[in-house]
Amino acid sequence: MASTKILLVDDDQDICLLLSRFLEKKGHTVLTAGRKAAVLPLLKGERFDLVLCDHRLPDADSLEMLELFRNELPGVPVIVITGYSDVRTAVELMRKGARDYVVKPLYPDDIALRVEDALSSGTSTAPTSAPAKSPGGEARPSSGFVHGTGAFAHQLAKHIKLVAPTDLSLLITGETGTGKEYVAKEIHRLGDRADKPFVALDCGALPTELAGSELFGHVKGSFTGALHDKAGCFQMADGGTLFLDEIGNLSYENQVKLLRVLQERRVRRIGDTKDHPVDVRIIAATNEDLQVAVAEGRFREDLYHRLHEFDIKLLPLRERKDDIMLYAEHFLKLAAARLGRTVEGFAPDVAERLVAHPWYGNLRELNNVIKRAVLLSSGPTIGLEQLPMEIIAGAVRRPSPTAAMPPIASADDDLRAVAQQAEKQAILTALERNGFNKSRTAEMLNIDRKTLYNKLKVFGIDL
Repeated sequence: MASTKILLVDDDQDICLLLSRFLEKKGHTVLTAGRKAAVLPLLKGERFDLVLCDHRLPDADSLEMLELFRNELPGVPVIVITGYSDVRTAVELMRKGARDYVVKPLYPDDIALRVEDALSSGTSTAPTSAPAKSPGGEARPSSGFVHGTGAFAHQLAKHIKLVAPTDLSLLITGETGTGKEYVAKEIHRLGDRADKPFVALDCGALPTELAGSELFGHVKGSFTGALHDKAGCFQMADGGTLFLDEIGNLSYENQVKLLRVLQERRVRRIGDTKDHPVDVRIIAATNEDLQVAVAEGRFREDLYHRLHEFDIKLLPLRERKDDIMLYAEHFLKLAAARLGRTVEGFAPDVAERLVAHPWYGNLRELNNVIKRAVLLSSGPTIGLEQLPMEIIAGAVRRPSPTAAMPPIASADDDLRAVAQQAEKQAILTALERNGFNKSRTAEMLNIDRKTLYNKLKVFGIDL
């Protein structure tokens, strides 16, 4: 069986060398590049199964690289390599189609886990089926959906149970990482179509020119590259559920075609001369306000109403603090099983920090942090030393969009702020390198312990 081919893009030659050697030992073929200019020739002569890309390159930003991969390698998962301070950027990239992100410093087991997950996920249109009810009517096995315990979680469970047996089209809204696809799968699992396919299509990860082919299919020879007949998502999901993630990213032309299929329940593949009947339940999801998109002319109002027969709004994790530790413990069990570690819980101060953190990446960010902590653990309990520095140092609150603008700062103010930020980062780095031992940290920084304690207090680093 041919090995999978991975494209690794990072301008740090040491990272490229170490990662490529590690991945090649795992049986993968790895090609490396240090900048966008070096990537372009590779895309013309090679096909890849996975891309690992640093989000800071000398000649391109991560958004530009993601757009390039979406167009040149459609359907190929992209994992962003980032520093923890850039997690919000990585989350935004995932909203635009990246598969996952991994935080520096890089750990071999963590990389292996992410690569395995990304490769096993395949393309975003792979159909899955949930087990049906037995003839005796017993409850179906769990789909992995975790029910919270807070007031919002109870209301969400009520809505899922209410709408699942119906054929209403649903619109699920919420920030990136809030679990929209998990909710869609749970609705499918509890509905009458549970023994039929569940097909998910990430509209945000598709180039505009390929969206029509993925949705509706095509016949051989209908366009350049159409070497054989292809069934679209509607035909793949026939009898079951079609989940359209990031529905707001569909082009206006494809919105028109989608509306026609929803109205007529018939689909015509690109280049075909006849229609095919389909019976599909639609669940759409988005992290943007489609009513605003309608008002701005970016989304058809008639399509919006077709999709919006029932809506479910998912709260961000920072507004569900009662459920944070429930999800953390769930992710802990999953990571421990995957990594073969005997980690059973969290130290009390760790739980306090996890609940206080704002989690702008929501459940996905929490899952990544817990995986990393399990990987770094050497005992039965997760301690502070296994958490990223930014969580240990305390949550950094995002400024309110309605907050008053600060006064214009002078050049001296700007320089002072830059210097203070650099000093804080140096202290955090030294603390992590010394296992958060303050005496060794002070020695490494060539300052006395009293000075270090004063600076920790000034910078709000509470250890």
